[in-house]
Amino acid sequence: MQALATIYEIVSMLTNVLVMLIIIQFIIGLLFAFNVVNSSNEFLSSFYMAINRLLDPLLRPIRNIMPNTGAIDFSPLVLIILLNIVLIVLSGIIYS
Repeated sequence: MQALATIYEIVSMLTNVLVMLIIIQFIIGLLFAFNVVNSSNEFLSSFYMAINRLLDPLLRPIRNIMPNTGAIDFSPLVLIILLNIVLIVLSGIIYS
């Protein structure tokens, strides 16, 4: 049982890291969109591209399923909700 609790903690930590990366991606995207930070800022631009490359394999299937909503991308929100559902289900299985 202790091994399952450890696995749950690892999955929880990875989920928290993914949620933080999604929030960082969103904030940097807003900074670029509202021209608070110039997109020619090499460091921030490369950091944003790296986060996009990391999250794109997770977000692309959700984007393919969801209807096109125009300029607003709801796939990061859906991914955060799905990750939290996975955590709830795992905790229910392990601690019941």
